[in-house]
Amino acid sequence: MQTRLVPYETLTAAQQQQLGTLEIHPEQLPYAGDIYCALNTLLVNPSPGIKGFALLADEVPVAFLLLKRPPCLPHWANEHSATLHALQVDRGRQGQGFGKACLQALPAAARLAWPQIKALELSVDSHNEAAMGLYLHLGWVDSGEAYKGRIGYERRLALIF
Repeated sequence: MQTRLVPYETLTAAQQQQLGTLEIHPEQLPYAGDIYCALNTLLVNPSPGIKGFALLADEVPVAFLLLKRPPCLPHWANEHSATLHALQVDRGRQGQGFGKACLQALPAAARLAWPQIKALELSVDSHNEAAMGLYLHLGWVDSGEAYKGRIGYERRLALIF
């Protein structure tokens, strides 16, 4: 199976429609939101500081994520970074390596979008052991700091280029 991470604006109309049907498990909604909210963030008030990316598996969207840069960076992020948000893998495709494929393709996609960035950053719930394990395995570094997020305590991780 061929996978590739592509900017949202390069999707065909059919792929955009398919992406709109992406669903995650209900217990993941408080952390990643749903595809409607993610696409709303991207499309309703377009900003050069927000870009969307879809992971295609054999040309079918199976995952989506957002990247943010100034002026849309969260308060905890370094101004020379892009931050990862709303990473969603379709519930029927979870556990098949698509989240890992997104994260592996992300540095190149982010630098293509914003060549000036020096790192990627993200915030993850401190109790989300599966996500923490994946991020750390792929080279992300825990800042050692936790802060009170919307749901509970969150950890900041960075992938420095």
